[in-house]
Amino acid sequence: MANPWLAVDERTPPQTRARLLRRAWEGFVEGSEDSSGLRPPIAASWDRCQDAGVAHDGAAVAPMIADEDETAARWEAHPLQAVRPLIDECLAPIMDDSHLVVVADARGMLLWVDGPPGVRHAAEAMNFAPGTLWSESGAGTNAVGTALAADHAVQVFAAEHFHEQVQTWTCSACPVHDPDSGALLGIIDLTSRMSTVHPHALSVAVATARAVEMQLRSAMQEADARLVERYGDRVRSGPDARAIVSAHGRVITANAAWRRGALRVERTSEDQRFSVVGARTTDVQSIHHGGAYLVGPAPDRSRRRGGPAGAPPLRLDVLGPGGPSATADDVPVALRRRQFEILALLAASPDGLTVEQLGAGVYGDGAKPGTVRVEVSRLRKLLGPWLSSEPYRLTSSCTCDLRVVRDLLADGEVREAAERHGSGLLPGSEAPGVVRLREDLHAWLRASALQTPDLDALWAWVDGPGGQDDLIAWIRFLGRVAPLDPRRPLAVARVRSLRRRLAAPA
Repeated sequence: MANPWLAVDERTPPQTRARLLRRAWEGFVEGSEDSSGLRPPIAASWDRCQDAGVAHDGAAVAPMIADEDETAARWEAHPLQAVRPLIDECLAPIMDDSHLVVVADARGMLLWVDGPPGVRHAAEAMNFAPGTLWSESGAGTNAVGTALAADHAVQVFAAEHFHEQVQTWTCSACPVHDPDSGALLGIIDLTSRMSTVHPHALSVAVATARAVEMQLRSAMQEADARLVERYGDRVRSGPDARAIVSAHGRVITANAAWRRGALRVERTSEDQRFSVVGARTTDVQSIHHGGAYLVGPAPDRSRRRGGPAGAPPLRLDVLGPGGPSATADDVPVALRRRQFEILALLAASPDGLTVEQLGAGVYGDGAKPGTVRVEVSRLRKLLGPWLSSEPYRLTSSCTCDLRVVRDLLADGEVREAAERHGSGLLPGSEAPGVVRLREDLHAWLRASALQTPDLDALWAWVDGPGGQDDLIAWIRFLGRVAPLDPRRPLAVARVRSLRRRLAAPA
């Protein structure tokens, strides 16, 4: 056959081809080095399986590496889950009572298997089911594993399968790649009984994978356009080279100075950090909740750190489980909860608040201005230099952990924000403005943690008081964490526990 990745053509009867392959397989496992009857991709795969010590017979095929809960979590968090309707649409014309549609991740673990119940039940007899590992190391030569190993679409038929138990089946698989990073996302596979083999199955798998990649690319381009619309002015302004770069190092847009300098982005490690080659004083600043980076001159970060260099004279801590605290010139200041509520509202309003606005935030509608003024007057006796008159505001020489966390989130530094957030703003406070700030900050942090590509930032969220019962976040974390990561068993347990809790009757 002209195409070495195709198992059969329309001229060769499948049964005849199957007998020839069985003789070639028997010779190989008995030590023959004659591979003349094999397609090169299959011969290479058999050699890899033999070198890796993969069994060619017996019941041990495709080990189960994830239970039902973990597999469901990984499928829910996988990028291909979002395009499942497109996969169904592409494959609908050929779906009958003989084919299974399969999606596997980049390791070869089956995430989703769909098709007629009878065929699914028969496939489960060889451990072809969600949660099992169908890489070449797990199951020998097969379309899923060999497509992964070769990073190429392939059809595997009959005794081309390395493990004897799989030789009554045929499968056609094609890799799907991330349009942003180019990394392998997973595999789309069509599997059926050996007798149903057809060359068109591989074409359909390839066409489906390409359609999926096109949809992923379209979604990426729409996201790029939103980034350019929001941050484009920061790239176009100034004479210095500036660019917006994706989390994987892809340049989304750049100004003329960047292009004249022939600058390029280079990855420096597996955690997607990168450097800019050809720049001298270029700074990489996280934007869009950690989903992209602004590359340009180093920004002035003094605002986020609370004003002038060095420890500010007044420090307010209103986040976390340890209770609020205040220090002035390194001396603790004893304040009541109501006073901390006032200071938190002012910290969140750098332009200041009128007496009416402050009263509504502390007491709700109908607050008496005189009551507010009395409280502020008491505060000014303790914090006079740092609290200005109406509109009431905190001076720039005051730092507050609430301000720090909000600015961290605005800069896309989600992990540090989650670590500083603790149990939230003044837990237990029922002041309307504080409740609103607390809920808004919680929602902002949660959305940022779910969106950021930084797995450690997502961990900081689920590992903290605010996210420990967040099932969606735990599912997202479990879907991305590496198999040998020591945090994975806890994630499995938390997903299972939270699902049981949600399923329990009220």
